[in-house]
Amino acid sequence: MKTPCVYILASKPFGTLYIGVTSNLIQRVWHHRNGSVEGFTKRYGVRRLVWYEAHESMESAIGREKAIKKWNRAWKIRLIEEGNPTWMDLYSEIV
Repeated sequence: MKTPCVYILASKPFGTLYIGVTSNLIQRVWHHRNGSVEGFTKRYGVRRLVWYEAHESMESAIGREKAIKKWNRAWKIRLIEEGNPTWMDLYSEIV
């Protein structure tokens, strides 16, 4: 999936959240899942893809990512649960 995307990963339902942006969602999530990305997601075990949104351009994806990062936690959880109420790992949906 080589499309600009904003995505949210979680360690578990209602667990630690990570918000990112990428032009290759499959590859980027694979890196998070396999621990090949040093930093926050590896340290806190944040590997479950729980939400993503495709965009027309990288500029709009980056703008959306920045906006969501400023939201309070309750809004982020609501966004996830609107499309994924069981917090299912969506990785198999994109590969």
